[in-house]
Amino acid sequence: MAAPEVRRLSLWQDRIQTEVEISGCGRPLVYLHGPWGLASDRAFVAGLADDHTVYAPKFPGTTHGNPDAVHALDNWFDLIVYHGELFDRLELSAPAVVGHSFGGLLAAEFAASAPKSVGRLVLIDPVGLWRDDAPVKNWMILSDKVRRPSLFADADGEAARRFFDVPSDPAERIDTLAQFIWAQACSGKFVWPIADRGFSRHAHRIASPTLIVWGTADGIIAPTYAQEFARRIADARVELIEQAGHLPHLERPETVTKVVRAFLGG
Repeated sequence: MAAPEVRRLSLWQDRIQTEVEISGCGRPLVYLHGPWGLASDRAFVAGLADDHTVYAPKFPGTTHGNPDAVHALDNWFDLIVYHGELFDRLELSAPAVVGHSFGGLLAAEFAASAPKSVGRLVLIDPVGLWRDDAPVKNWMILSDKVRRPSLFADADGEAARRFFDVPSDPAERIDTLAQFIWAQACSGKFVWPIADRGFSRHAHRIASPTLIVWGTADGIIAPTYAQEFARRIADARVELIEQAGHLPHLERPETVTKVVRAFLGG
């Protein structure tokens, strides 16, 4: 596949500079990646680009080493508005939205806040689906030996090795994001999609057909929680990926790509 076009945009009253990678052709699709960045997800994005034009924006903030940018956005809701402006600037009308990890949390919030802005919604192991007792704080102090089997069904497999070999230290990025999310949650600025907090009260506003993709060996949150979350959305179903952990699209990319493309094809 040809190298993606990179479009640079100035958003949020010129306070935020961002880049969008655009690849493929066909129906528009926005891919919101997770805290480890787009680099580890490119093979999966390439599969989606076979029959979609994939727009992959960079997040403003900690996931791209620019902490000042995230402070330019006053709160989580500003980030939702920011993506609404991004969709408008890219002239995208109700595209499919695929979100992984933190991107899945953002995609779900955006779909609930602006139901007519999303055609179809895919959430891949969205990191925001924590329970009160989920190990958000403990995750920051886990050793590599514990992290690996939590993230991957095969802790010594190719996907795990490739993931932990990325140039930027993944543990540091995980810690930075976890600290940011926890600080936002404690400040009351963050809409946390768990049973007794904000998101559950407006999840029913998601109007688009929704697919939640979960690995059966997820060591972070039990797969049964995906079913619990799906029940809050009017038109949602869960696809469990065998022999995959918390990052199913990295461990079983062909399977996840096939499932997602079939869903997006309707």
